[in-house]
Amino acid sequence: MSIIGIRVHTIREQWPGALAIVVALIFWECYAAFITRNSFLLPGPADVLLAFISLAEKGILLTDFEVSMTHFAIGLILALIIGIPIGIAMGWNRRADEFLNPLIEILRPIPPLAWIPFAIIWFGFTPVSAGFVIFMGAVFPILINTYAGFQGVSRIFVEAGRMLGCTRTLDQIRYIAFPAALPSVVSGIRIATGVGWMCLVAAELFGVSNNGLGKDLWFYYDLHQMDSVVVYMLILGLIGLAIDMVFRYYIDRHFLKWRTGEVA
Repeated sequence: MSIIGIRVHTIREQWPGALAIVVALIFWECYAAFITRNSFLLPGPADVLLAFISLAEKGILLTDFEVSMTHFAIGLILALIIGIPIGIAMGWNRRADEFLNPLIEILRPIPPLAWIPFAIIWFGFTPVSAGFVIFMGAVFPILINTYAGFQGVSRIFVEAGRMLGCTRTLDQIRYIAFPAALPSVVSGIRIATGVGWMCLVAAELFGVSNNGLGKDLWFYYDLHQMDSVVVYMLILGLIGLAIDMVFRYYIDRHFLKWRTGEVA
């Protein structure tokens, strides 16, 4: 397929989503202008655009973005470092599963926001404090999906690997179990990014950090500047979408090529 053909195909795939956004903007503007008629209850797209320009000129948005992404990176990286190995251990070894499962099932139902008081006590108003709340929200989706993926690895794969000389446990995990469980692990990470992003906003809203997108969203609410509040809401949604799209593109391109028949 030529480059022009690829571009036409891409446009055809994307236009329904773009049309939905345009329709939503028109409906939003009409509803704000003719129904509510109150920018405090519902600012229109034009008001939000002007607020965005004002905030961007002041440099506030860039600072908040950098702070929030730092918080998010700390929490997600910790969740990956801890969640994946524990999930592998529980999914591969029955004794590890029996030992750790009660503790995991006690901690897992606790809402991540319930950890905010301890986060502030233990780490103060620091990036680590917000990162800890994100970690508590993101670690369990990663752990549970990794566990489920390894539990679902077919014994036939393991036996075939042994017949071909893959007898060491670490080799079986690396070359047989992990590739087979990778789709489930990837799903867990994708869920964790969404949960972690929501936890980030909530943590900043409740005062874990002195800066950030969530923190300033609440700040402008206190000032009754609802157009700026909507700016932050849209930015949070767009960043979450971008993170998910980049993650899916990178994973599908580098780790799950076999799903589309690509081998190189």
